[in-house]
Amino acid sequence: MSYDYEVAVIGCGPVGATALALLGRAGISAIGIEREAATWPHARAVHFDGETLRTLQALGIGERASAICEPMTEFRMENEEGEILFELPTGQFGTQAWHDDLMFHQPDMEALLREELERHPNVRLCSGRTLLDFTQDSDAVRCRVENADGATEFITARWMIACDGANSPVRRQLGVETEKLGSDDPWLVVDGLLHRGPGLPGTMAFLGHHSRPGLWVRLPGDRVRMEFKVMPGDDPAEIVTRSAIERISRGVLSVTNFEPDRIAIYTFRARVAEQWRVGNVFLAGDAAHQAPPLFGQGLCAGMRDVANLVWKLKAVARGTAAPALLDTYQSERLPHARYWVEKAATMAHLVQTTDPATAAGRDAHIRSHPQDVYPPLPALGPGLHAGPDDPNAGQLSRQPMLADGTRLDDIVGARFLLATTADLFAGLPEDRRIEVEANPEIVILTNPEQVRELLTAVDSHAVVVRPDRYVLGAADTATRLAELLTMIPALTAAPPTPAAPVVA
Repeated sequence: MSYDYEVAVIGCGPVGATALALLGRAGISAIGIEREAATWPHARAVHFDGETLRTLQALGIGERASAICEPMTEFRMENEEGEILFELPTGQFGTQAWHDDLMFHQPDMEALLREELERHPNVRLCSGRTLLDFTQDSDAVRCRVENADGATEFITARWMIACDGANSPVRRQLGVETEKLGSDDPWLVVDGLLHRGPGLPGTMAFLGHHSRPGLWVRLPGDRVRMEFKVMPGDDPAEIVTRSAIERISRGVLSVTNFEPDRIAIYTFRARVAEQWRVGNVFLAGDAAHQAPPLFGQGLCAGMRDVANLVWKLKAVARGTAAPALLDTYQSERLPHARYWVEKAATMAHLVQTTDPATAAGRDAHIRSHPQDVYPPLPALGPGLHAGPDDPNAGQLSRQPMLADGTRLDDIVGARFLLATTADLFAGLPEDRRIEVEANPEIVILTNPEQVRELLTAVDSHAVVVRPDRYVLGAADTATRLAELLTMIPALTAAPPTPAAPVVA
């Protein structure tokens, strides 16, 4: 059937904007439907990791994004008595060829992403419009949209990506339930400018004060954030006053040195949607998962969602992959996101305890088990990779920084990468080698300078990396490598079929 766009993205916060920009780069026609007429003026998310910067690098804005961030310098936790329970250096220039942890002001980042959208003629952003409802069949999704003047129109798309937030109307219309992984707890968030005064040491601190748990975050420039657990007996009207903030921050955010621009009570939630795909509709970002802000992985997880999904949509849209590839979005991403939600919920429970005895037990455990403080990176769930028999499969790959300052992704682009030794590649059956060399969706690198770090990381002589930078698998023999290459959809899909006509 014909449709107006290949993809409709509902919601244009950072995740929706990134989805649209990735679609634009992929040459896929897309429309964004955003309820607000302008970008949200206040910060919500404040943290990116190196993997997220790598996604922004894929959009061509990595350096510009990095320039408006500040690397974290320290991540620590203290208890009621001010004892430092752990203190970790952070923000190193890490395995992703970017700093491992960076802080940013969300309105600045959203402005950069919106600017990037304007570069793509195949992408259209419609602000001030609301999705009223939608229907779908096996071929497309039909959206009923209300414009700013109250008029309605219908927009059809082959697929929909719902990036419409924690209260996602799309998720509700689909009837998708969410799994609750932790308690719901009200917290006061305070953002603003600290003009004078030292603040607290480090970039991020968990304040495990059982009298009132809190969180300290230092942002670029004079910006800071503090969050405080709302305690029984707090007056909701009084707790948001500047004098109350000075009191509960123990003088850090005083009336004389702190200029707030956001004071709000919100709820820590730990939720994961039970289905991420229903027909042609996909959930992403907060529509699919929400976590307490303890490891700064909420927005990072949303960026992973769309990085995982968009290359698969492109492959199916262009006929280089079977439609079943889209089923791997949920199977891969849901367990990965759930891991971080669980870890954040557990840490939230530890940080925000208000019972002195429980806090004392927590402190003793952290002193004796400091290795438990920051969880290791998880692998993807089952999907398009070599699976549990290969310990590297489904893991995030490294990005080497070459001697001339080039980041490897800038050579590879949004394609599969085969990094191997010249001898192992030459050992492939001739027909397979010719097929791989001729395929425009695969980049082959055998230059030792370019591949050494990748091969050392997987302790193998060959590794295949997907367009979203996750490892498909590793190999040490030509036979195993030939088997691994058969998993690349571009080599195994049926001949391309003509795409449905697009009327944009």
